[in-house]
Amino acid sequence: MESSQLHVALLSSPGMGHLIPVLVLGDHLASRHNLKVTVIAITTSAETQFLKSHMKSSSPIDIVPVPAVDVSGLIDEKTQVFTQLRITVREALPNVRSSIAAMDRRPDALIVDVFCTQALSIAEELGIPRYAYHPTTAWTAALAMYFQVFDKTIEGEFVDRLEPLRIPGCMPVQPEDMIDPLMDRNDQQYREYVNLGIEYTQFDGLLVNTWEELEPNTVKALRENEELRAVVKVPVYPIGPLKRKVEAKNEGEGRDEILKWVDRQPVESVLYVSFGSGGLLTAEQTAELAWGLENSQQRFIWVVRPPCDYSPVSYLASKLETGNDAGGPDYLPDGFLSRTRDVGFVVQMWANQVEILSHPSVGGFLSHCGWNSTLESVMNSVPMVAWPLYAEQNMNATMLAKEVGVAVRPAVAPTVKVVRREEIERMVRTLLQHNEGKGIREKVKKVKGSGEIALSKGGSSYNSMCELLKDIDTRIH
Repeated sequence: MESSQLHVALLSSPGMGHLIPVLVLGDHLASRHNLKVTVIAITTSAETQFLKSHMKSSSPIDIVPVPAVDVSGLIDEKTQVFTQLRITVREALPNVRSSIAAMDRRPDALIVDVFCTQALSIAEELGIPRYAYHPTTAWTAALAMYFQVFDKTIEGEFVDRLEPLRIPGCMPVQPEDMIDPLMDRNDQQYREYVNLGIEYTQFDGLLVNTWEELEPNTVKALRENEELRAVVKVPVYPIGPLKRKVEAKNEGEGRDEILKWVDRQPVESVLYVSFGSGGLLTAEQTAELAWGLENSQQRFIWVVRPPCDYSPVSYLASKLETGNDAGGPDYLPDGFLSRTRDVGFVVQMWANQVEILSHPSVGGFLSHCGWNSTLESVMNSVPMVAWPLYAEQNMNATMLAKEVGVAVRPAVAPTVKVVRREEIERMVRTLLQHNEGKGIREKVKKVKGSGEIALSKGGSSYNSMCELLKDIDTRIH
């Protein structure tokens, strides 16, 4: 098969946490498997800014931005982010269709991200193979596709259940780990989630950003469990761990202030604290986290954001903020910055996470457990304090702490109650000081090694990607 002849179009939904994994997949297909790749990105202003810088880089992919249309008349202040994304993509589909029609060379296949599954009809119209990309775990993919069964067979609210959801062949999903769209059956996002899972099963294949060795039981069930396969139907291709690469490091005068600071710290001594492109804490939780970090007496880098008492997520924000404002944030406890100035570095809104996590001085990551951040942590051998906030992050945190063994987590999820300073101090010290932390560090190094092998030639994810490309080639000839 001459894979260099294939032209694949990738479709991304708005939100930096959605765009980045699609760009990473595109770069991987182009540089590693020699495909022609066009990324069609449905964009708000934040992604537009980011794409401009990406286009200037040495990326081998073509990018076609499709500005999101105004959906303000279709939503209100109660509309959940999940629903907003599905509506935004639905309204953008005519422009996506036009963008594909205008291409000099029609794509041989269309790969859509998790919120773009409604674009299935475009691929059907064009008569080209269509695939969906689930940029997180095989476990969350299994839940999404099998959930249509629970929807029909279980009555009442899922959050009121005492029993876990049992997906054939997979780890059960505990009530406290339910993903956001399942919290209220009467909310539109619940129906949108059910439909998304059904749509997944109608594609020619499902790419998942995981690897067999990380989730052996789930991947096996998705491929072989008859009860699960009867619902899932779609072939599943674990192709991960795909993550952003570290750009060439700036040295000397051009080096970032954070990196200059972390250069001066001992190996594996710094805790990096960040909640992704959209995670927010309440004012009370922000204060408790500050006290916990200070009382731990450990070194830290903290990417802070103004607290928000009504929503844990803001990743459809209108612009991409970066760097520090003058004067420092006024929402941290009085005197916190002066008392911690010798051990802590506080940066407002944004930091170069990829470079920070790859730095040898970083020994832990207090993270919201978004899958992009999780892979960047694990593949740099950095163990985690799991602090899930929204979407599927509770499931990710449970898997990382209980099944994979690369994280510690609070006794009660931060989404349920405020995590107090004493527990934060204990978790930070466990990761950076105690013997338990050493065991977790050894485990994360093994997981990193298995991920590298999976992506290497002859590895499970490399072979899975080759099977996918062979499938596309077979379907178009």
